[in-house]
Amino acid sequence: MNNFKLDTNEKVTSGFKIPEDYFETFSEKVLHQLPSEEPKVISFYAKYSRIFYAAAAIIVLALSIPIANQLQNNSDEMASNEIETYLTQHSSLSDDDIVNLLDTEDIENIKIDNKIENEALEEVLLNNSQIEDYITN
Repeated sequence: MNNFKLDTNEKVTSGFKIPEDYFETFSEKVLHQLPSEEPKVISFYAKYSRIFYAAAAIIVLALSIPIANQLQNNSDEMASNEIETYLTQHSSLSDDDIVNLLDTEDIENIKIDNKIENEALEEVLLNNSQIEDYITN
């Protein structure tokens, strides 16, 4: 192996030479090559705005349907509870007054079919030991 000394051997050139004042004039050359008009900028949002709106609408609907459903169920329960408490607190109302307040459709829904089979009635009478108390009281 030969001893290699940096100071005594010739230096190898890279082959690349930079012209004088290259870095000082570089920015000016680049600015002259740019177009004079401003380029038209198309934003990503403007290009896909319909898709964004559709996705947002789907998310809003998906979140609002269960909430609206629960509110509807609560309002139905509250309405029936309010009617029941009103009727119990205002005991001065007679049955005729209540019937006058109901629509014909409500009255038809209230009708109950009392058809009971004889076998079911006999079974209840045989199995219930306190039937005498119910009949006498």
